Amino acid sequence: MAEAKLAPNLPQWMIDHANRYMSSGGSEGHIYTVTPPGYSEMHVPSLLLTTTGRKSGEKYVFPLFYGEDGNSYIVVASKGGAPQHPNWYRNLVANPEVEVQVGPKTFKAKARTATGAERERLWEKALKFWPPYADYAKKTERQIPVVLLEPAG
Repeated sequence: MAEAKLAPNLPQWMIDHANRYMSSGGSEGHIYTVTPPGYSEMHVPSLLLTTTGRKSGEKYVFPLFYGEDGNSYIVVASKGGAPQHPNWYRNLVANPEVEVQVGPKTFKAKARTATGAERERLWEKALKFWPPYADYAKKTERQIPVVLLEPAG
């Protein structure tokens, strides 16, 4: 993932987190410790998702919290409940071929948005690793996408 760069306009905490994750080769930053407003301290697994910019064609890295479903990874395009989807999600809709780093392990994956009963099942799993998603869903009229990152090959 050497040619990829951090996505523009990330909040400072995400920049700091991703830089620590990347500079340590994944030995630091895989488990992110945070205390969200209204919650007690949480230790949340995080991965680095590299997408291809739908306009620029450049590779961008986004740090995201994740859960697991079989050998796939669950990420949620919440953007904190903002009215529009996050850029990383719009990128992977345009090009679902992505790169993923989980701890020190990197691999290519194909991203797909879960729908129907599968989405509902995965949403419940997502609420277990990051309960604030429920708060984000109340703040927006859009259905927050739940994405499966399925290892390629």
